[in-house]
Amino acid sequence: NDFYRLWLDPEMVYSCAYFHDAEQSLAAAQRDKLDYICRKLRLTKGQQLLDVGCGWGALVCWAAQHYGVQAHGITLSEQQYSYAIKRVRDEGLEDRVQIELRDYRDLPAVATYDRVVSVGMFEHIGIANFPRYFNTVKQVLKPGGLFLNHGITNDVGWQETPITRFLNRYVFPDGELARISDVSNAMEQAGFEIIDIEGLRRHYALTLRHWLKALEAAHNEAKEQVGEALYRIWRLYMAGSAYYFE
Repeated sequence: NDFYRLWLDPEMVYSCAYFHDAEQSLAAAQRDKLDYICRKLRLTKGQQLLDVGCGWGALVCWAAQHYGVQAHGITLSEQQYSYAIKRVRDEGLEDRVQIELRDYRDLPAVATYDRVVSVGMFEHIGIANFPRYFNTVKQVLKPGGLFLNHGITNDVGWQETPITRFLNRYVFPDGELARISDVSNAMEQAGFEIIDIEGLRRHYALTLRHWLKALEAAHNEAKEQVGEALYRIWRLYMAGSAYYFE
């Protein structure tokens, strides 16, 4: 958590921000992104929201504070879970936000939620597991509900290259990117009607440049926390990702 805090925004959002122009600060653009997601989901007071892969809790806290929903976040990361639990407590949201250390595959198959969101998580599921993932979301979503799935795609699928081997070995073990068409096809096969697709590629390039600049500025602290090798791996991964998004 301390390492990521060095270069993420104050909300601790580890996905792309939403910039209204290239001069906007990362912190402001990430707040805009959280609010943009809530507006896309058409959140209203009293709704039940599930965040699959809730990270450090930014979105569930934002949705509860600004839109009055009852939010449930799940994560597999013990570090993120501990941080999010403390955050919920510090912000006085215990009555509106629940955080669990839980695998999405262990969710009860009951239509509980008015809205489901997942941001920057489904790249780690594996294309072969898309049917189970999307069918699970469909089962827990109430009839007429909305599901927003946010993640990185590419135009060729996941191929064996030096770049993908580097990412899988050092950064995202077992991560796998799919084409947009593969994702939308899997969603439709699970019974979803797709009403909106938006590409955020340019926003991700800007976000990565902010992360990279902040990481480089915190080189000494990062080296103390995680060592020179991991600092260099993250610097290379983010610089390379920024280049390819551009």
